[in-house]
Amino acid sequence: MNTVLPEDLIPALQALIPEERLLTRREQIAPYECDALPVYCERPRVVVLAASEEDVVAVAKLCYRLKIPLVSRGAGTGLSAGAKPYRAGVLLVTAPMNRILSLDAPSMLARVEPGVINQQITAAAAAHGLYYAPDPSSQIACSIGGNVAENAGGVHCLKYGVTVHNVIALRLVTIEGEVLEIGGECLAQPGYDLLALVHGSEGCLGIVTQVTVKLLPLPARTRTLMADFGTVREAADAVSAIVRAGVVPAALEMMDQLAISATEAFCQAGYALDAAAILLIDLDGDPREVDQELALVEALLDRSGAWRTQRAGCEDQRQRWWKGRKSAFPAIGRLSPDYYCIDGTVPRRRIGDVLEAIEGFAEQHGLQVANVFHAGDGNLHPIIMFDAGETGALERVEKLAADILEYCIEVGGTITGEHGVGVEKINQMAVQFTDEEIGQFLALKEALDPPWLLNRGKLIPTLAHCREYRALRHRHD
Repeated sequence: MNTVLPEDLIPALQALIPEERLLTRREQIAPYECDALPVYCERPRVVVLAASEEDVVAVAKLCYRLKIPLVSRGAGTGLSAGAKPYRAGVLLVTAPMNRILSLDAPSMLARVEPGVINQQITAAAAAHGLYYAPDPSSQIACSIGGNVAENAGGVHCLKYGVTVHNVIALRLVTIEGEVLEIGGECLAQPGYDLLALVHGSEGCLGIVTQVTVKLLPLPARTRTLMADFGTVREAADAVSAIVRAGVVPAALEMMDQLAISATEAFCQAGYALDAAAILLIDLDGDPREVDQELALVEALLDRSGAWRTQRAGCEDQRQRWWKGRKSAFPAIGRLSPDYYCIDGTVPRRRIGDVLEAIEGFAEQHGLQVANVFHAGDGNLHPIIMFDAGETGALERVEKLAADILEYCIEVGGTITGEHGVGVEKINQMAVQFTDEEIGQFLALKEALDPPWLLNRGKLIPTLAHCREYRALRHRHD
């Protein structure tokens, strides 16, 4: 890849973008050198703050003409270095595109620009008795365009699905500057499911400029349970027991002892410090159905070994419990100079096996790992604590992360549930997929981005990279 920008790039951008939205000085661009995984950094030469779809089209066309790599970025809350810029490329930030364009309460739809913050959609819909279901832990900061790029989930994904299940239409700008309209307000659309293709594509196929999301009625009743367990295995087995009984909680989350103690010190959520693991469970819907499920789940928790189960006595207590869960990442950050959060997804029945394996891998590499995750759908978030200033520390962290993710594959799971691949998991793509499968992904990339300018080097590895990594693993086995 060329490491030098053409001399005519900046003048050409100045002709397209107002000066206040074209960042070239070192102090201006420093905040954009990484996403929320700061171990992978690259300071871009130029940052464009897009205020409209017209800006996106103009910049894409210019990069296409000059054959300059283009990376799009939202709020920067990603955890896989998917928004890591190129030194000799353009970083296009869509965060300023933050308008809610329409909110159709009778149709339960909202049409928004990509920079709209996730939680703002629910805030705008609340006056109509509606809300937007996907709720990542970063929902107070993450943008809907980034949610589409990573196919983000959240604590309520078990019952209500991840981003792809809650978006019905998109506008997408290709590298040539063409605007595509994908999906529509009708539930069924003819042809190939391009809407699903774009979700989780991490900006490698196009730049999202508009999103139409489904809204849901606020539940008539929501009740929250917290169960304390003496072992992680018992908590994991309780998750399977609940789902096997036919109950689909709105949320079913798990935290281990290290995550519990860190979070309790951080925000006093009301967690039991002597518990080896806790489950947080939301049940919502019709009041009579919720009450029946509440009694059934309490009985299942008791049979699974919970030594204490509590019902949230009021909305304030319920919110404190959930604030603790959503504060787990910053809470862990107080215990260690640095942390590296990964996400793998495994069959529910294997959660206990994977957690025990993580403990063994962590001991082998001399590192500590806290676990907090969407237990209902098996989406684990091991948080590896380390000191980046320590010689060789990041290399040990990367090896531990690789061991965890590749074990997830071994037990029938996958390397990501919502954080994406980006740079972080590019090696593990070579383990999860065959050359033939990787070849199909590369063909899709070629079809929508023929010059390979959009976020290249992310998400899908080259076949040469795959073979090199597999050979390296074989030598180490």
